[in-house]
Amino acid sequence: MNQLENLTISQAHQLLKKREFSSVELTGAYIDRVEKVENHIQALVTQTAEVAMQQAARADERIAKDDIGPLTGIPGIIKDVICTKGIRTTCSSKMLENFIPPYNAAVIERLEAAGMVMMGKANMDEFAMGSSNENSAFFPTRNPWDITRVPGGSSGGSAASVAAGEALYSLGSDTGGSIRLPASFCNLVGLKPTYGRVSRYGLVAFASSLDQIGPFARTVTDAAMVFSTIAGFDERDSTSVNQRIENFTDHLDGDIRGMKIGVPKEYFVEGMQPGVKQSIEDAIRNLEQLGAIVDRSASLPSTPYALAVYYILAPSEASANLARYDGVKYGYAYPDSENMWEVMEKTREFGFGPEVKRRIMLGTYALSAGYYDAYYLKAQKVRTIICREFSTAFEKYDALVAPTAPCIAFKMGEKLDDPMQMYLTDVCTLPINIAGIPAISIPAGFSEGMPVGLQIMAKPFNEDALFRIGYAYEQSTDWHKQRPSLPI
Repeated sequence: MNQLENLTISQAHQLLKKREFSSVELTGAYIDRVEKVENHIQALVTQTAEVAMQQAARADERIAKDDIGPLTGIPGIIKDVICTKGIRTTCSSKMLENFIPPYNAAVIERLEAAGMVMMGKANMDEFAMGSSNENSAFFPTRNPWDITRVPGGSSGGSAASVAAGEALYSLGSDTGGSIRLPASFCNLVGLKPTYGRVSRYGLVAFASSLDQIGPFARTVTDAAMVFSTIAGFDERDSTSVNQRIENFTDHLDGDIRGMKIGVPKEYFVEGMQPGVKQSIEDAIRNLEQLGAIVDRSASLPSTPYALAVYYILAPSEASANLARYDGVKYGYAYPDSENMWEVMEKTREFGFGPEVKRRIMLGTYALSAGYYDAYYLKAQKVRTIICREFSTAFEKYDALVAPTAPCIAFKMGEKLDDPMQMYLTDVCTLPINIAGIPAISIPAGFSEGMPVGLQIMAKPFNEDALFRIGYAYEQSTDWHKQRPSLPI
C-alpha cells in the first residue's frame, strides 16, 4: 500500500477495476496520509473520514457488480464554498462557521452518482476573496512545496490537499483565477470551465456572473475525467447552458500538429519574474516542436484594463450577494443588541473579515447613486470590448497561451498588507473570467525550486482544445510527475 498518495485517478481506477485493492483500502491509505501531513499544510476546514469510509464501502459494492465509473471509489476533496448536505459548509468565514446545508450542490449530486469518496472540505480565502489563502477566518493553508509560502487563492486548500497527497483530485471555484493560480503555485492541472458549463446550484455566490466550479488534478487526463463528470445542464441554475457533454478523455492523442496558437503580448506584464518568463518561453518552444503553429504577435489590447474592470464588477456583485448575511435567517448573528439594525450592523462587523469588508465597500460605492454610470456601467462596457477581442482572436487561433501568474508562490505575509500587490497576482487570469471563456493551467517548470504554470485559453465550450494541447505538452515533459517533499 506504499506510495498510493502518488497515484493518478486513471491509475487508481484501473487498479480498483482489477481488484488490486479495494476503495476501503485506498481510502484508508489517504486518511493515514491526511493524519501525517495535515498539521504541516492545514488544507482542510472539515475532515470527513467516517463519511469517506462509508462511501468507500458503497463504492466497493458497486465495483463488485462491475458498476464502476472513472471516479467510483476515488478519494476527492471539496472546496468549502460548495454545499454538502449534512456537512458543514463555512466558506472559511465566521459568518457561516456552523452552517450545515440542507441540500447538496449540483456537482456533489453528480459526484455522488459517480461513486465519490469525500475526504473533507478544503480551506479557502473567506467567501473566495483572495489570492493567497491567508484570508481564511480560521487559519492559512501552506504550500506543500515550501510551507513558508502561500498555495495561492482562493482555492488554496483544494490545491494544497492534492499536491500533498491527501486526495487524488479536488474541486475549487474560479471567479478571477482562484483555480488556475493555486494550480500554478502547487504544480497541478487546474481547469476553469466555460461560464455555464458547470452548474452553480449550491455554490455559495461571490460574483454570480464570474463564478465557475472546476477541478484540480495531477494530470490533464485526470482533470478531463473529473470535468466530464461534473459538467452538464442544470435547470436550477438559470445561467446553465444546455450543451452536449462528451467524454473529454476520448481525444487525448498527443497530436497538435497544425493547431494555431497565439501568444498575446499583453500577458507578459512588467515586473514578471525572469524565471517565470523563461519557463513559459521554453513551454511555447516545446509546443512549436510538437507541431503547433505559434504566433507571438497576437494581441488583446484591452487586457491592461481587465484588473480595474474586475475590481469594479466582482465587488459590486459581492455587495449584493453578501447582503443576505444579516443575522436574521441563518449563519452568525451578534447576540447582544438592542434592535434589529444593531444586530445587522454588528453581525457584519464581527462576521466578515477585512478583505470581505473591503470588497463589499468597493462594490457598494461603485453601485451608489452618482457613481453607477461612472464605474459599474463603464466597467460593463469595457467587459464587452474584452469579450469581443477574445472572439476576434479565436477566429484566427485555436487557442492562446500565456503565463498563469507573473510570479511563483510568494512568502506568507509578503503581500497581505498591500491589497494592490495581492490583486496584481491575478493579472493574467482575470480577463478569462470577464470573457467567460475556458482556461487551464498546467505544470510548466520550476523557478527557484517553485512551480510555474502555463495557461491555455480557448473559445467558449472548446475545453477539448485545452485538454488536447495540455495533454500533448504534458506528455513531452516530466513537470507533472514532480512531487513535493513534506517534513512528515
